[in-house]
Amino acid sequence: MSYETTETDGTPGAQGRPGVPDPTGHRLRWNKVPEVTAYFWIIKVLCTTVGETAADLLNENMGMGLTGVSLLMSELLAVVLVVQFRTTAYRAGVYWLAVALISVVGTLISDNLTDNLGVPLETSTAVFAVALAVTFLVWYRREGTLSIHSVDTLAREAYYWLAVLFTFALGTAAGDLVAERMALGYWVSAVLFALAIAAVAVAHFALGLNAVLSFWIAYVLTRPLGASVGDYLSQPTGDGGLGFGTVVTSVLFLAVILGLVVHLSITRRDVSGADRAALRSG
Repeated sequence: MSYETTETDGTPGAQGRPGVPDPTGHRLRWNKVPEVTAYFWIIKVLCTTVGETAADLLNENMGMGLTGVSLLMSELLAVVLVVQFRTTAYRAGVYWLAVALISVVGTLISDNLTDNLGVPLETSTAVFAVALAVTFLVWYRREGTLSIHSVDTLAREAYYWLAVLFTFALGTAAGDLVAERMALGYWVSAVLFALAIAAVAVAHFALGLNAVLSFWIAYVLTRPLGASVGDYLSQPTGDGGLGFGTVVTSVLFLAVILGLVVHLSITRRDVSGADRAALRSG
């Protein structure tokens, strides 16, 4: 299922041969984001679940504390993003490792504001929403598109990953706010967010809601969905969970993510036909 449609916008980096500089000085590359298929959404939700459980595991079970975990995961993310930016085409392993790490970092940013600095969830939710909106505004004004089908220049990739970071932070804060205010429980919260995503899909496919807008709304909503699933599996039964623990839950979901990413690396089913042909031709 895809919320995006192929877009040719005429701006630098959207046309021309990948790997060849255009007259404006942009270095054209192949698109650095996978096709939006069922694989994309499944791995995305799994990564958000790992982001929630891994953050809890490192913070609570291993006693590193929010500050220590935040520094460690931010450093790891920085290293992986350097590798990601240096590639000239989408590579499933590097891309999804960056998503998994940025899900942890986004979660920790929100948790630090709430737990260490005492910032109310209403405030952090509003701040992250504004930060995401500003990122989109600058991205669109500079590049003329927000489509993930044209993340083919250094600037567009920078805007993309900044937006992804803010979606995770926003999803964490908004999800915690809903869970705290409504006290629905983990599995009910998961159903609620799943229904919200389904409503976005209906609005797009049946009512014509803009593809790019639909994609980013769904992208934000998958964060609290994955967190609710992770909490339901990992938290003690006395707290409304299934009691699997953060270790088992994290390992289980990481194994599934690894299996899917290996599959996609081999089959390249999440790469567009045009990009596959271009990569084969060199």
